Amino acid sequence: MAGNGERLWATAKRTEVFRGRVRVVDHTVVLADGTQMQYEVDESIAFAVATLVIENGMALLTRQYRYPINRWIYDLPGGAGTAGETPRDAAARELEEEVGLIPNDLAPLQTYFVNPGRAAWPVHVFICDAGTQRGVADRSNPAEQVESARLRISDLDDAITSGEITDPTLIIARAAAAVRGRLPPLGKPTCMPPGGTS
Repeated sequence: MAGNGERLWATAKRTEVFRGRVRVVDHTVVLADGTQMQYEVDESIAFAVATLVIENGMALLTRQYRYPINRWIYDLPGGAGTAGETPRDAAARELEEEVGLIPNDLAPLQTYFVNPGRAAWPVHVFICDAGTQRGVADRSNPAEQVESARLRISDLDDAITSGEITDPTLIIARAAAAVRGRLPPLGKPTCMPPGGTS
């Protein structure tokens, strides 16, 4: 973990160099030895959220088309939080917008950074295993059409092992839920990845 004598970089200047769906800020930084350099940082959003919903022994997943990788993937209901919004409120809002469910309760599972070398925003992952109420999904954005799917936990584990599930937040949520005792331990998969041995 962090040592006592570690020195941090200092920010001398920040300049926005691109703003679109992604926002990139060029930082002029001063390294620990006094050297100055430029460092581009993704500051697109304040934070991201995602929720692992478990009901009746099933995981509720979302299935969405992801243009950058040109494929449909399984992931978790979630999205961007806004400045002034708490991660818990953002997670509840995104859960209703994407799948039309209002959580009875949300418990924090894990906070991590997708790319700590280039992106400044954290991802807050929650679990909802205390039930949900019916809400209203938002279908107004044609670029964000979300399907829902329910998988048994063993099938989820198999899909992760086989490489069918590639979303890092979903994989992290599954592992964190097991470590925290909210889901069974990760079991021996019933299928092996390509090139795997039994």
